[in-house]
Formats: sequence, structure tokens, C-alpha cells
Amino acid sequence: MIAITDQHINIPSCIEAAQSDRAGAVDIFIGTVRNHNNSKEVVRLEYETYDAMAVKKMEELANQARERWDIEKIVIVHRKGVLTIGDVAVVIAVSTPHRAASFEACQWLIDTLKEVVPIWKKEIYQNGEEWLEAHA
Repeated sequence: MIAITDQHINIPSCIEAAQSDRAGAVDIFIGTVRNHNNSKEVVRLEYETYDAMAVKKMEELANQARERWDIEKIVIVHRKGVLTIGDVAVVIAVSTPHRAASFEACQWLIDTLKEVVPIWKKEIYQNGEEWLEAHA
């Protein structure tokens, strides 16, 4: 399951989609909207995407991860639109036969997603707003 959505992300559904009888591990990254960044009080986030390209890039990342690790299943779901404090922005779930590969692949996927997938994040503060670099 790889998707961009403007709806709340259903975490249990993501976990279920990643599970496999052959997997001894499912590692899950859940990225949430925090209330601060760089000493500024965050009110909300706004994510914009080029959906078709973002999904294509996420599929490419999943394929690259499969080449590097023995992966059973991969789930990548990212929100777009306006998100408030505490909202889930992204879920990545990776199942593998052994835990080390699951941890490594999941971390690589989120780190690389932030670098290469066309998803842009704007932070809205009490007194302004700012577009952030992909790694923020």
C-alpha cells in the first residue's frame, strides 16, 4: 500500500497491510505534527504534493528498499492538506523475516522519502509561516 491522502491515516490498517506470515518483524514509523520547531510555536502544517509524481517516487523507494533488504511488505502513506497538532502526517511500515532489516529499511525509507519525494511542508506559526526544507 503506497498512497497520498487528504484523509486521516488509519494506523491499524497500515499495520495490518504490512503483516506477513513470513515476517518475524514489522517496524513502523509514525510521523506526527508537533507544536514547536526551532523555538517557534507551530499552529498547524500544510502539506502540498504533486500526487502522481509523489506516488511514483514512493514506489521507486519501495523497490530500492526491496533490493537492499529481504522485505515481505512495505506500506507508505503520507497526508496532504492542512494538519493540526497531533495529526499523523506519515506512516511507514516494513515487514521482514528479521528485526534488524525491518528497522534499517524503515529508517532508510523515511529519511530518503524526505529527500526525494515531491511533498512540500509549510509551518504556520502564531506570527507567520515558513516553507521548510525536505529534511525538516
